[in-house]
Amino acid sequence: MSAHTVIYRGGSIFDGQSILDDHCVVVQGGLVKGIIPEPANTETASVVNLNGDILSPGFVDLQVNGGDGIMLNDDPSVETLRRMANAHRTLGATTILPTLITDTREKTRAAIAAVTEAIANGVPGIAGLHLEGPHLSVARKGAHDAGLIRPMTSEDLALLVDAAKSLPVLMVTVAPETTTTAQVSALARVGAIVSLGHTDAAFDTCRAYAAAGARVVTHLFNAMSQLGNRDPGLVGAALDTPGLSAGLIADAIHVHPASMRAAWAAKTGPGKIFLVSDAMAPAGSEIAQFHLGDRLIRRNDGRLTLEDGTLAGADLDLGTAIRVLVEKTGIPLEQALRAATSIPADVAVLGRGIGRLVPGASCSMIRISRDFRASPA
Repeated sequence: MSAHTVIYRGGSIFDGQSILDDHCVVVQGGLVKGIIPEPANTETASVVNLNGDILSPGFVDLQVNGGDGIMLNDDPSVETLRRMANAHRTLGATTILPTLITDTREKTRAAIAAVTEAIANGVPGIAGLHLEGPHLSVARKGAHDAGLIRPMTSEDLALLVDAAKSLPVLMVTVAPETTTTAQVSALARVGAIVSLGHTDAAFDTCRAYAAAGARVVTHLFNAMSQLGNRDPGLVGAALDTPGLSAGLIADAIHVHPASMRAAWAAKTGPGKIFLVSDAMAPAGSEIAQFHLGDRLIRRNDGRLTLEDGTLAGADLDLGTAIRVLVEKTGIPLEQALRAATSIPADVAVLGRGIGRLVPGASCSMIRISRDFRASPA
């Protein structure tokens, strides 16, 4: 082994699929050389003792609205993106989709330009862009500004098509109430990931949009038509449609653990449920309140709420979400870890080595402690 070899040992190894005990990870020249059984030859290697922690590929978070005290909507710029990515890296998410909440067309253009520039400049951790709105249902707006929600026009569609062609990943959350299946198909054809959310659409309508090219559902159970006895709504479509995957805010506030457990058991594959933080400005900071536009959002005991009590994003990181899944819903740890790493990486069709430890590829690795706190390795 060369002098540039590092061996991680003394804990469990999660490779993106399975937890391996009595193994170590060999990194050489910044690349994963292999995952090998112990004992390993450490004579010419630097050794990192995991002290019982889990070594894992970094989390992949496809819905990140802010961090380090700021929101992407506040200032869509390279510096904002850099600060957000740095904040989430300290929480274990080494690959994120910065998310713009419903805003003006000008703000959308600015976000697209900022993400394009950040990726061109090699800002670590920025995989692309998630536009959550403005083409949503006012009836299911949640914390989105109703005054900014609008139907998708030909100008909007052209902007999104161009963005999907230029960005590595573009996810767009839309509602059937303000879009058409033809628009969804046009976006899907150019590689955009169309996600259904903030909608009261009926089950059959949601299935039609999935057939048109939608393949994700935004924050399952929240801001959508629910599972009813005569109409299963978007919740039912998400669980029953093989081609749909669904993000989940697993903080036990947005969704009850029993509902999460039922959804996990009911999901029809190959689509899967994956974890998102839906994190806002407080992520990675100590701020107690912030603004979304001109509306005050307060942070209190794990909740972020508008003054009327409406939930406004989440005060969550993916390590905590994994803990909730394991401790409150009984989801096996391997499954919970996949939902924060390889599954969202597959949903976003990310590069080799993201969400997995792959021999020959680089990988941003993290350590996960016994209490599920994640930190860079």
